Amino acid sequence: MKMSYSSPEIPFSLPVRVYYQDTDAGGVVYHSTYLDFMERARYEWLRELGFHIHSLSQIHKVIFMVRSLGIEYFKPALLDDLLHITAQAAELGRSRITIAQRVLRGDVTLAAATVQAVCVGVDSLKPVSVPAALRLKLGKLS
Repeated sequence: MKMSYSSPEIPFSLPVRVYYQDTDAGGVVYHSTYLDFMERARYEWLRELGFHIHSLSQIHKVIFMVRSLGIEYFKPALLDDLLHITAQAAELGRSRITIAQRVLRGDVTLAAATVQAVCVGVDSLKPVSVPAALRLKLGKLS
């Protein structure tokens, strides 16, 4: 399983295998587990862009906090499925980023989410501008 590189036009994709711990008694992925998968994909996506959590907090003095999240479930993921969790910037504001995410089994979308994260200062926890270097990596979004 290998992560795929992303660009502003192509979503980042993280492969995830479904284990017993991810499922309910019926072998179906539990609804909140999708959020865990998506969090991992956002984390790895930022790393792929060159902005792992330590560089954001230590060098840029910022962190991202989820402000809102909306998710739709279309089909169930099952035990032992190989899924691909995507992450792609959909909109970029001064201090916020909207991320479009999908959970795929092959070409079938099992779930889709929109996550709005706010860039905040490490010490103040108040909104600050998204670092210019990250803005450049995300391309021309507005």
